[in-house]
Amino acid sequence: MAARPSEQSTATDVLVLGGGVAGLSTALCLLQAGRRVRVAARAYLAGTTSAVAAAFWYPYRAYPEAMVAPWARASYERFAELARAAPEAGVTRRDTIEVFPQFAPPPAWASDLPDFEFVPTAALPPGYGAGHRFTSYVVETPIYLPWLMRQVEAAGGELRVHAYADLDEALRDCPRVVDCTGLGARELVPDPSVYAVRGQVVRVRNPGLSRVWIDEYSGGGITYIVPRSHDVVLGGTADEREEDTTPDPARTPGIIARCARLEPALAGAEIVSVAVGLRPARPAVRLELEARPGGVVVHNYGHGGAGVTLSWGCAAAAAHLLLHT
Repeated sequence: MAARPSEQSTATDVLVLGGGVAGLSTALCLLQAGRRVRVAARAYLAGTTSAVAAAFWYPYRAYPEAMVAPWARASYERFAELARAAPEAGVTRRDTIEVFPQFAPPPAWASDLPDFEFVPTAALPPGYGAGHRFTSYVVETPIYLPWLMRQVEAAGGELRVHAYADLDEALRDCPRVVDCTGLGARELVPDPSVYAVRGQVVRVRNPGLSRVWIDEYSGGGITYIVPRSHDVVLGGTADEREEDTTPDPARTPGIIARCARLEPALAGAEIVSVAVGLRPARPAVRLELEARPGGVVVHNYGHGGAGVTLSWGCAAAAAHLLLHT
């Protein structure tokens, strides 16, 4: 399914900017509240950062933690529901272990999970001093993003391929705008506090793995193993303020080696592809309403490495802000 660059638009109550997971989720929340919604994006599917993401529930590089936690919890509940009731959405429940070189206190979001527990050191791979286990949800974006687009269209939303030069132009088209443009908000708003965190991932054939692993302390960026239905996403890098989306072949062996330390079966796995995405980071997630000449804008961007993790919680909060103004 492809987005239609529609030239004859129906009457619109809300214009949502951004065709990634934030924009589509927000559009769907607004449609379910009875609003007429048009989504406008420079690109959908493969043209979005969401498409490159390993996309599993894990609050990463999204701040402040106290503000982020309720949004993450709301998304967790929605993904749990989708995994149970909508297998066609591409959301899978996965046992997850995060490891550390030494004891680490539980993260702020641990109390929100039903099965968070510490893992005995003897049960961890060699060289790690601590770990914890919890249930996460893997979101296969090649399946999930088209599913979200179908949900938006089925609810009466319009998907349009269009890039606005600035928010004033968008407000001339519709006086109620939701800005879910991620890294693009830097120029669109403009917001100079937004910056890229480059992430390179390697996709390999799945040798039979089903557990997610996370290690933020092994050097070279965050290490993670994310098994999907036909492949495994191995990460990765976290290169601040770097925006070259060309994969660096020199980084690939190191990514695989770090992941193989956690799952030795990955050492000889067949490489399917290597990709780069740019996480839209900011000192704090921006979720607020701004009055501008010509209308109002609700900003919903700056999710860092937690775009999928915060998607439903932030979408509901953004919709609430707009609907109660």
